[in-house]
Amino acid sequence: MPGSRLHRIFSTPLRLTRRAVLYAGLVLLVLVFVPLIVASSRWLHASRIDLTTDQLYTLTPGTLHIVDTLQRPLRLTLYFSDHATRDLPQLRSYEQRVREMLQEMVARSHGRIRLQVIDPVPYSDDEASAEGGGLTAANGGSNGERVFFGLAGSAMSGGNLDGDNAEDRVPEKTLAIAFFDPAREAFLEYDIAKLLYELNQVSKPSIGVISSLPVDGNPVLSEQPWTVMQQLGQLFDVKTLNPATLKQVDEHMKVLLLIQPKRLPPDAQYAIDQYVLRGGHLVVFVDPDAELDNTPYTADSPTFPDHGSDLPRLFAAWGVSYDPNKIVLDRARALQIELAGSSLNHPAMLDLGEQELNRNDVVTASLQRLNVSTTGYFDLAPDAHTRLIPLLQSSAEAEVVPTQRVLDASNDPATLLQNYKADGAHYVLAARLRGTFGSAFPERAALPGHLVHSAPNAEVILVADTDLLSDRLWVEPQTILGETMMRVFANNGDFAINLVDNLSGSSALLSIRGRSTSQRPFTRVQALRNVADQKFLQKEQELEQELADTRRRLDELQPAKGSHASTATAEQRREIEQFRKRQLAINKELRDVQHQLNAEIDALGLRLKFINIVLVPALVVLIGLLYGWRRNRYSRQRR
Repeated sequence: MPGSRLHRIFSTPLRLTRRAVLYAGLVLLVLVFVPLIVASSRWLHASRIDLTTDQLYTLTPGTLHIVDTLQRPLRLTLYFSDHATRDLPQLRSYEQRVREMLQEMVARSHGRIRLQVIDPVPYSDDEASAEGGGLTAANGGSNGERVFFGLAGSAMSGGNLDGDNAEDRVPEKTLAIAFFDPAREAFLEYDIAKLLYELNQVSKPSIGVISSLPVDGNPVLSEQPWTVMQQLGQLFDVKTLNPATLKQVDEHMKVLLLIQPKRLPPDAQYAIDQYVLRGGHLVVFVDPDAELDNTPYTADSPTFPDHGSDLPRLFAAWGVSYDPNKIVLDRARALQIELAGSSLNHPAMLDLGEQELNRNDVVTASLQRLNVSTTGYFDLAPDAHTRLIPLLQSSAEAEVVPTQRVLDASNDPATLLQNYKADGAHYVLAARLRGTFGSAFPERAALPGHLVHSAPNAEVILVADTDLLSDRLWVEPQTILGETMMRVFANNGDFAINLVDNLSGSSALLSIRGRSTSQRPFTRVQALRNVADQKFLQKEQELEQELADTRRRLDELQPAKGSHASTATAEQRREIEQFRKRQLAINKELRDVQHQLNAEIDALGLRLKFINIVLVPALVVLIGLLYGWRRNRYSRQRR
């Protein structure tokens, strides 16, 4: 008894002390965590964790380099028609993806990039601003409204975007992504990083051109430059190089275009060789038969002018196999032309569609159609240490024939289809060549500055056709209201511009490849659907065949048109009624089969809902109750 009384005397103050300590701890947690949360929201807003499988929200090192090296403040405006897209959930989801990537770049820029998001409602100043900034509206919004979804960027003068007059400053340079196409989601980071890179450039990138074709026209004869060269001149500082006097390619030249190289002097070839080994970006256009080549007859070609081109010494050093005496025919992609007043399909002139373009390369991902003519093909030599990544290729219905045969059939291309035999191979018509390139001039190793080999990931782009650059294969002039304009009917010009545009960026920009998309397939659901299809397909086919037989029998039993229904016998009427009932039963069974096709998928959905809504919360509650029970038990034992 005395011990029990003593315990009661001291137990109450002890419980009060424990409760006081608990309250004091809670107060301390509030005092610590509230300032911590405020501080983190203010100074740690850029700290994020990307838990996606393919690291969709983690910027690549190339993008980080571009953002970190910005020299001028940039102002970005994302225009998105929020109200007009309320019935377009896929586009709204993609807008969230675009916005989050932009916000990631803004957070990385430390104030060098300012982002603004605007909903350009119809007939507003914002809508006019979007159109003036270079954005393109798409039709199909709610209530027929136009949908804007693009990015306008401006490079501003001055050191930062803060200050009272920041909004009034006139931008030094403006560019835009006209419309964010969800089909290009894999290249979203590249497109935005490219915009930032170009806004940061003070002057046009410099590119060089070496060509034996009249790509620059002839002012004496009032011939205009080819349209593709005019477009390049609008975007780049184009310099024509003379191969006869070329000793070295300027290292500041972003891209070198080599079009129809013929009989290049050794010094010019050596200059190109060393330019590539130094990391220069080269695009080579060769052709077994350049149809706009105006080279006269030579001693080497007494029958026909020499309209083929090759780069044998450099190709051999790079591990490239190319035969200037072979042309790819493709009857599946033959281009329809007009010849002598009649229309025909020319198997040596190809209309390449989306199946022949590399949809995973940023250069060709958005193109729909390219026209080529008398094109050659590339392959790797047996001892090659480089990789050939196709950009354009033929269909499996292609056949390789000698160049002379195509020249002989110039007046009657239909003869090319005689004894035609498809090779069953996809011939590479244009490609990226990547790897470590060795010098084609080892005998000049003693020269100052000579390089023996390139960096491990050097790149050259090869195209086995020059005719695709000519106007006749992708544009034609037309007069509208007294003005001559070019009507574009193929993406040849876009292909050439994309090549130069892609290569003229920094090495950081070139390192940004296509990413995975945020639209991930439900692999488990697809597997269930495949199993269900195999399981019920045979039953469905049997029912459909029985239904077809039943309908045919009904048609046979029905009285002929124009005769009275009473002409049918009672037995026929009973049989007709039976077949009608069977037809209804078969239709019901078909519906049941369709329901069974989705039953397992629905069951999977129910299981997932049960796990997420019931099982997981129940487990959390059970664990909490178990933990509380054990703690109370432990407390009672201590007493």
